[in-house]
Amino acid sequence: MRTFAGLCELVATLRGPDGCPWDRVQTPDSLRPYLLEETAEVLDALDSGDPAKLREELADLLFEVILQTQLASESSDFTMADVIYDVSSKLVRRHPHVFADSSASTPEAVVEQWDELKKKERGEQSAIAGIPGTLPALAYAQALQRRAGKVGFEWERSEEYWAALTEELEELRDAEEKGQKLEAGDALFALANLVRSLGIDAEDALTLASSRFAARFSRVEDIAVGRQIDLPATDLQTKLNLWEEARQAGSTGTG
Repeated sequence: MRTFAGLCELVATLRGPDGCPWDRVQTPDSLRPYLLEETAEVLDALDSGDPAKLREELADLLFEVILQTQLASESSDFTMADVIYDVSSKLVRRHPHVFADSSASTPEAVVEQWDELKKKERGEQSAIAGIPGTLPALAYAQALQRRAGKVGFEWERSEEYWAALTEELEELRDAEEKGQKLEAGDALFALANLVRSLGIDAEDALTLASSRFAARFSRVEDIAVGRQIDLPATDLQTKLNLWEEARQAGSTGTG
């Protein structure tokens, strides 16, 4: 129960003739939603700062990895040994400053060396090749921008990032209805690029803002219930007053 080999054997048993009916009918595609969900739950656990929760969610994510590998093994595509070899050999290849005679004394130098080795191994001609399109939209945008920036395709001064965002917002404001979706995308892309230049992860920033909104809105609802206010029916100014009260309560750590 505490060995990797034992866990792999357990998963194989679940997939076996006398195993679990649910596990036995799964396919690589049917497991996609669970892989995505478990990854998100690991990120939530990291945000919580709770080691016990992180341990639990990492275990669930590991199960998804082993189950996918078990399916591949059953179809003779690859085995767990192949997966382990792939990651081990890649770590050795991509760390020549540890396992060979290369030099990389700073984290930045390590990242630059990693990217160069990755490009050589894959033989990619495009700087943006290999970015998974399944990334969340903001993360995908910033990944594209980072890759393009590494070959010098980015603004040189901070003012230019702000100017680009302002221009895109103006175009969105002036756009006709049929063009609003495209202009909205351009504005979001420019904003993602701006916050990237500030060293901010757009996904984290938006998640933080959304969580803060959710907490404040819940306070608004609680206050409204306590005062017997019909929130949907009340006027906008009352709603704004409640919002400000909830904001103040949150900033002082009360309510």
